[in-house]
Amino acid sequence: MKYIWLWRFLPLVLLFQHTFALQPNDQNPLSDVAQGSPNPSGDTSSDAPTNERVRYALNVLREAKIPVVTPPGKPSGVLGNTWHYAQEAFRILFMNGPPSSGAARRKMNPSITKAVDALRIAALEDHDPDAMFLLAEMNFYGNFSHPQDFQQAFRWYESLASWDGNSTAQYMLGFMYATGIGGGVERDQAKALLYHTFAAEAGNTKSEMTLAYRHHAGIGTPRNCDEATYYYKQVADKAIEYYRSGPPGGHSMVRESYRWADEEGGVYGEGASVSSSGPNALRDGSGSTEASLEDVLEYLDLMSRKGEVKATFSLGKMHYEGTKGLPKNYKKALKYFKLVTKRYWNKDHSLNPNHPAGIEKLASKAAGHIGLMYLRGEGVEQNFETAYTWFKLGLANGDALCQHQIGLMFLHGYGVQKDAYKASSYFKAAADQDYPAAETRLGALFLDQGDVATATKYFELAARWGWMEAFYYLAELANNGVGRQRHCGLAASYYKMVAEKAEAIHSSFTEANAAYESGDKERAFIPTLMAAEQGYENAQANVAFVLDEQRSLLPLEKVLPGLRKPRPALLRNAALALIHWTRSAKQANIDSLLKMGDYYLSGNGIGIDSEKASTCYHTAAEAHFSAQAYWNLGWMHENGVAVEQDFHMAKRYYDLALETSGEAYLPVKLSLLKLRARSSWNRFTNGKVNSIREDDEPKPRRTFSEWIAAFIENDEEEEANYRAQLHKQGEEDDDDILSSSEHHRLDDHDDGYYDELDLDIEDSILEGLIILSLAATLMVLVYLRQQRNNRQRQNDNQGANAAGQANANNRGFFPRPGDPEFAQWVAGGVGH
Repeated sequence: MKYIWLWRFLPLVLLFQHTFALQPNDQNPLSDVAQGSPNPSGDTSSDAPTNERVRYALNVLREAKIPVVTPPGKPSGVLGNTWHYAQEAFRILFMNGPPSSGAARRKMNPSITKAVDALRIAALEDHDPDAMFLLAEMNFYGNFSHPQDFQQAFRWYESLASWDGNSTAQYMLGFMYATGIGGGVERDQAKALLYHTFAAEAGNTKSEMTLAYRHHAGIGTPRNCDEATYYYKQVADKAIEYYRSGPPGGHSMVRESYRWADEEGGVYGEGASVSSSGPNALRDGSGSTEASLEDVLEYLDLMSRKGEVKATFSLGKMHYEGTKGLPKNYKKALKYFKLVTKRYWNKDHSLNPNHPAGIEKLASKAAGHIGLMYLRGEGVEQNFETAYTWFKLGLANGDALCQHQIGLMFLHGYGVQKDAYKASSYFKAAADQDYPAAETRLGALFLDQGDVATATKYFELAARWGWMEAFYYLAELANNGVGRQRHCGLAASYYKMVAEKAEAIHSSFTEANAAYESGDKERAFIPTLMAAEQGYENAQANVAFVLDEQRSLLPLEKVLPGLRKPRPALLRNAALALIHWTRSAKQANIDSLLKMGDYYLSGNGIGIDSEKASTCYHTAAEAHFSAQAYWNLGWMHENGVAVEQDFHMAKRYYDLALETSGEAYLPVKLSLLKLRARSSWNRFTNGKVNSIREDDEPKPRRTFSEWIAAFIENDEEEEANYRAQLHKQGEEDDDDILSSSEHHRLDDHDDGYYDELDLDIEDSILEGLIILSLAATLMVLVYLRQQRNNRQRQNDNQGANAAGQANANNRGFFPRPGDPEFAQWVAGGVGH
C-alpha cells in the first residue's frame, strides 16, 4: 500500500484510453459526400469541378487522414459484459458525471478547416454549386469530422436550390421542412410538398417516392389516388428498368429493411409484443438471430460431412442467396452444389449407378443453381454453353428452375438461337410447377398475343409469391384499364409494391442497419427517417422506436439516476415519434397502434386524450386480437380512465387478454388478484363501482304454462335435455358480449319463465300475484296427489283380497307335490 496515491490517476488513465480509441478511416472519405449526386451542378460534360478552390478542397479531403471514433458496440460474452458494467460503475462512482457524447468531443482536423474555408470562399464569392453542395452535406451529415449543424446545412441547401435549381438540394429542403430534423427549420408540410414537387419534376427518385406516399396517405395534402398512382408509376418504371438492366434474369432484389424492435423481442418486449407472441412466438428468438444462424450452419455442416445430401444442398442455397448475418458467398455455394451433383453424375455427366436413393430432385436443383451461376456470371466467368449443359442435366428430372432458365435462353438468344415457341413450351412446363418467374414470362407472352384473361391469370399466380414483375404487369393492366375497368386504387397498390421492392435505387437501409447494429443510432437515424418519409412501414416503426423513451413503467434510471445516459438532441423528439407510430399503425402495425394509444394516454408528444387512447386499444383488440390491448382496456375500466369505472367489465377484458395469448398469464393473474381485492373492498364498503359478479349458468326461457307442465311431470331427464337444447340455441343467436350494451335488452329479469306474460303492471304487484298463484297451485297439487294416492291404495287392497280367494280355489295347471297325479307327471305325464 506504499503507492496507494497512484490510484488517483486511474480516472485519467481511463480518459486517455477513451481519447485514443480511434481507428484510421480506410474507406474513401468522399464516399459519404454527395451519394447519388456526383455532379450536383448538373453539368454533364465533366465530373471534375472547374473551380480552383473546390479542386483544392477535394484534394485536401482525399488526402486527409480522418480518425473516426469507434462506436460503442453492444457487449457480448461474460468478459465483454463485465468490462462494460465495470466502466459504467467506475464512471458513476468516480467520474461524477455522464459520459460526454461523441459529437461534443470531436474536433475538426486542421487540414479540414482549410478545405472548408476554401469551399466557403468558392460558394460566397464564386457562387460555385459544387462548393455549396459539399458544405451543405458536411454540415448535415457531419462528414470529415465537421460538426453537425442543421441550420447551416439548411442555408446552404437553400442557396444551392435557389441559385442552381439542384434537385438534390430541393429534396433535402423538402425533407427538412417535413421533419424539422435537428431544429434546422420549423416543420411546414406545405413547403415540404412544394420542394418535393420541384425535385420530382426534375426526376429525383426520392422525392417521387415521397410525393407518391403523401398523396396516397393524405399527408400535407388531401388524398389523391391519381397523383399517387402517377408518382408511384414513375418510381416503378425506374425499378423495372433497374431490375432488367442486370444479368440474365435481372438484378437480385435483396430486402434489407426490417424492424429493429423485432430483434429485441418487439416494442413491448418478448411475449408482450404482437411481433413475439401468439403465432409469431413460433419464430426464432429475437435476440439470438446470429447465434441461431451459427448453430444452423454448424449443424448442417456436420450432417453434410456425414453424407446427408439435403444438408449439403441447404448450405449451398444459404450461401448463394445470403441472409441477414450471412453475406452471399458464391464460391462456397458452388462448392456445395457440386458436392451434391457428384453424388448423382460422374465427371463426364453420365449417371452414377451407385447414387443414393431419392437424390434425383436435389441433384437437379443443384445443377440448376450451378447453371444459373454460369449464366449470370456469379462467382465464375459467364459462360452460356456451360450453363446450358447444366440446365440440360437438371431438365432430365423436370426441375422447374432449369426449365425456366432454358426458356429464358431461347427467348433472348443467350448462347442459342432465338425461338419464342420453344421458350413458351419451357415456360409452360415450369409454370405448371408454380414457378413464379416462368408464370410471369408466360403471362407476358400471352399479353403480347392479346390474350389478356390468360395473361392476367398467370400474373396473379406469380403475384402470390411476391414476384416484382408480376406486380408491375398487374399495375399496368389496372392503371390502363386493359381487360377490365380502370381501378386507380389497385394500380397504386401494385405500383407501391414494385417501388418498395427496389430499395437499392432510392434508400440506404444497408448503411442504416449497419450503423444501428454497431450502436451508432444517430448515424442510423437520418437514412431511416428518409425511408420513413418515402412510406416504408419498417422504417417508420424504426424511427419511432429509436425516438421512443417509454420503454418501461419503472425504469432503473429512476432508482439509480447515475445510470441515466443522456440522449442526443437529435433523438429527443416525442412529437416526431408519435407521427411515425401513427403512420406505421395505418399500415397495419399492431404494436405501433398500441404505442400510439400509450402516447395519447400519457400525453407524450401531444396533449392527453384518453378517448383517442381508448379508440386505439379497442381497434387493436377487436380488429387484431391483441392481448396487450385487451389488458390495457381492462386497466382503463378498472381505474375509470376515459370510461366509467367498472370492475366487472375490467375482469372481462383481463380474461379476454388471457384467452388471446398464453404469454399474458402472469400479468393477467396478478391484475385479477388486485382487481378482486379492490372489488371485495368496494362491496364491503358499499361503493358505487360495479363489483365483480360471478356469471351464473343461464336459465332457459319458458312460458308460465311450460313451467307448470315441467313441474307436474317432474321429469329430470327431460329438464336437462331442454336446458341443453336452449343453451345451444342461445350460443348460436347470442351477440358479441362487447357490443351487447349497444342493443336494447330483450329481458329485464334473470329467470326466463315469464317472458311471454305481457303484463303492464309494476314489478312488486307482479311478484305478489306470482307468489299467490304458486301457493294456490301447490295446495291444489298436494290435494290432487293425496286423492290419487287414496284411490290407489283402495284399488290395491281390493286387488289383494281377490287374488287370495282365487289362489285358494285354483291349484294351477301343474300338480303340486303330495297330489296323486304328481308321481305320474314326474314320470312323463298322464297316459305315457
